[in-house]
Amino acid sequence: MKIMGISLLMMGCLMGFSLGIDILQGFDVSQALYNAVSPFRVMEVAELFVLFFLLFLFFAESAYLFIKKRNQSK
Repeated sequence: MKIMGISLLMMGCLMGFSLGIDILQGFDVSQALYNAVSPFRVMEVAELFVLFFLLFLFFAESAYLFIKKRNQSK
């Protein structure tokens, strides 16, 4: 769970930093959000499949380890 929390915290901080830089450059909030997600808009189907597969493996492993640890403590 620590790894997942740290990863989400880092993603939030980096996206906030990116949005802040875009806003300081003069973009409005909607354009800054569009710039933050635009790399995902140009991905092909195979690239999206790999992205979602890796995210699924990450969350599945975290859930498995959490459930295993919880069952061992009982």
